[in-house]
Amino acid sequence: MQTVRGVTALVVGAALGLGPVPAPARAAAADETTRANTLTAMEGEAFAHARYLAYGAEASRNGHDDIAALFAATGETELREHFAEEAASIDFVGSNEDNLRDSIDGERHEATVVYPGYARQARRDRCHRAARLFDELADDEAKHAVRFRTALFAINHPNSGVPVPVGEAVTPVPITAGEPVCSGATQDNLEATMRGEAFAYAKYTSYAEHARADGQPRLAQLWDNTASQELGEHFSEAATLAGLVGTDAENLRAAIDGEIYEATTMYPSFARQADSVGEDESADLFAEIAHDEAGHASAFLLALVDLELGGIGGDRGARRS
Repeated sequence: MQTVRGVTALVVGAALGLGPVPAPARAAAADETTRANTLTAMEGEAFAHARYLAYGAEASRNGHDDIAALFAATGETELREHFAEEAASIDFVGSNEDNLRDSIDGERHEATVVYPGYARQARRDRCHRAARLFDELADDEAKHAVRFRTALFAINHPNSGVPVPVGEAVTPVPITAGEPVCSGATQDNLEATMRGEAFAYAKYTSYAEHARADGQPRLAQLWDNTASQELGEHFSEAATLAGLVGTDAENLRAAIDGEIYEATTMYPSFARQADSVGEDESADLFAEIAHDEAGHASAFLLALVDLELGGIGGDRGARRS
């Protein structure tokens, strides 16, 4: 008898129309649309990683250790495999200097444009908790930009005596499950904040790995510490206000919906587009990840069934043996 994953993989394969899935792609895509789609996919994978960590922490607090482990393992796959392979397919990580310039530009934009604008909107919406958060994030991102500028000067002027700053590690902030505290445009901005901060974490983690391999441990530590604040503080605080985390059943349903969308809609469309312009390696990578996401949806669905059964019918593994 076919497993659930086997059935869903066949469905996704039919949707893709691309046949067997080969090994992960490594060459850089040149087509502009394929590259844009890859960045969209990377943003989705980074957000999935971050929210699965949040869902897993909630499951652990509720004593559902199997669900917590499933979320943790799936989140690692989204970051360490899917995000990383997609990044490699477009040569996303550049030199340390290029990565620092990108970091400076991103932090400066958030500090001077994005978060001040979000804060003004939150005040118009009378969501003062969100306004205070956006003000805090703007201040933090401005500090990050200064550190990255100092790091860029230090590595470009090694005899200046200016050390590469390492930033500071922050204690992760627990995410509180609950309903959104804001609505309208401010709720939309909180959701955009979560996605942006999750992507920053994934990006900076990649930049840190490159710096470490390049013999720049202080620079790697700077990116690691900045990444920890983006995820452990900024993402977490926005997630609490946005009502990201619900009950374990609600979290599983949200995860299933996201994985099904990626497996049957987003990645198949990206694969077909890449295939149509001769970006074969990108098409193959999107196809492979679509199959992975189908497997994730199946695993989450089985976990949800077991949760709803509440132990009725005994252990799933024992029933299958």
